[in-house]
Amino acid sequence: MEREFMEFDVVIVGAGPAGLATACRLMQISRDSGNELTVCVVEKGSEVGAHILSGAVFEPKVLTELFPDWQARQAPLETEVSHDEIYLFKSQADARLMPESLTPKSMHNHGNYIISVGNLCRWLAQQAEELGVEIFPGFAASELLFNEDGSVKGILIGDMGVGADGQPKDSYMPGMELHAKYTVLSEGCRGHLGKQVIDRFHLDNGKSPQHYGLGFKELWTVPDEVHQPGKVVHSGGWPLTEGASGGGFLYHLENNQVVVGLIVDLNYANPHLSPFDEFQRYKTHPVIAANLKGGERITYGARAITKGGLNSLPKMSFPGGLIIGCDAGTLNFSKIKGTHTAIKSGMLAAETLAEALFAGVEGGKDLNCFQDKFEQSSLYDELHSSRNFGPAMHKFGTLLGGAFNYVDQNWFGGKFPITLRDDQPDYAKMATKDAFSKIEYPKPDGQLSFDKLSSVYLSNTFHEEDQPCHLRLTNPDIPVQVNLLKYDEPAQRYCPAGVYEIVEEAGQPKLVINSQNCIHCKTCDIKDPSQNITWVTPEGGGGPNYPNM
Repeated sequence: MEREFMEFDVVIVGAGPAGLATACRLMQISRDSGNELTVCVVEKGSEVGAHILSGAVFEPKVLTELFPDWQARQAPLETEVSHDEIYLFKSQADARLMPESLTPKSMHNHGNYIISVGNLCRWLAQQAEELGVEIFPGFAASELLFNEDGSVKGILIGDMGVGADGQPKDSYMPGMELHAKYTVLSEGCRGHLGKQVIDRFHLDNGKSPQHYGLGFKELWTVPDEVHQPGKVVHSGGWPLTEGASGGGFLYHLENNQVVVGLIVDLNYANPHLSPFDEFQRYKTHPVIAANLKGGERITYGARAITKGGLNSLPKMSFPGGLIIGCDAGTLNFSKIKGTHTAIKSGMLAAETLAEALFAGVEGGKDLNCFQDKFEQSSLYDELHSSRNFGPAMHKFGTLLGGAFNYVDQNWFGGKFPITLRDDQPDYAKMATKDAFSKIEYPKPDGQLSFDKLSSVYLSNTFHEEDQPCHLRLTNPDIPVQVNLLKYDEPAQRYCPAGVYEIVEEAGQPKLVINSQNCIHCKTCDIKDPSQNITWVTPEGGGGPNYPNM
């Protein structure tokens, strides 16, 4: 098919913190140097911020580097952290408040802000457009385009108006090609195209496999007597016991808003575990429930988190482009923060790209110099100092792993002379169904705990139903013939949106995929023990529409 195309110096896939920081910094350099650049950002969400979900406590130092006058520009940083509380939940009713002197320094949040990363991205998009960046929301980058020498040439925007049978509908609109001298992939965790370039160019050679968590988040409004602006609560332990790990968070924002969430590490073994139901249980703990008393749940969402850190970080340059932010895995799990590191990776990417473009380096080259710039940066120092945090938790569990991390962070400043590694992929940790007893989760009470479908409703998720399924099975027989028999098909439980269910048809079990419920968390692509599911982009503009998340 002959397709229309547009040409740019740089095409950026994903209007998250990393992609927008890249765009802003590129245009700042262009303006200051007098060298003109053309930059565009493609975003699959219906608007910038629609698919952004993060805790989030934010370190503002990197924003000051990007926009020293961010306060005058009215960046949406309104609630400074007033105090931290870190708990070990020993049981459903028992909790121990940890003294500050016994927590890793990386967990302290003095000088940080509680923010909506979605709103920060909307603000960054405004700054980018004022600098001359073209932003195209509602258009999904469905494929990579390649030059004859195998380097990346750009991206293909997915066709619109294709029916579930693969045939064009009356509303059909072919996707456009966006050609670029360099393409930047900043799609967030487990990016569809990022996954392809890592595999195609072997960017993860010599690295530990990437590790992930599944993060849940709800936004609540609470009464005045409950609200404590600036309060930050983190917890470990219950309900994640018996081989499961992770941690919870609760933050008090402005305007009587509270966010509550749970991160479940996706290396858990029990196939009967339901991360969604563990989150519902988490909110019933007295420490958490007290912060939600008399409140109303406003929004729900879930998203996978890239948490392997430096040990799992792939080479971030490839012929024709860069992969940055959570698409690569720059999150600092010792801080439970990825926004400031994503922004810093975008700024480093922009500086590398500008140097190459202004020096006349031909497009399609592998900008290996990016690795040098990265290793000389504060971002590398930060990730290096936290490299043991995740592996310690995986190897030793919450208590012993936490003790190791206290020693590593507080005594050695992250420079412990040994590097721990976890070289088993998360999906490979899944045990068979007979190895664990089934878990009987309590029914939702409608006050603190809720069901999946009412939760998905609050995510404002919408997909055009008559379109090809974006959750591709390599072998359609595996869910029943392998996963159901060996693991009681865990997709029914690890999916936080009720996308996968086993039903009986003519007396035989069958997997049904309710793709219209998908909130684009990517958990199925990560956790399926048979690695049989591939998440691809649906029609642009589909998916959740998160406000203030």
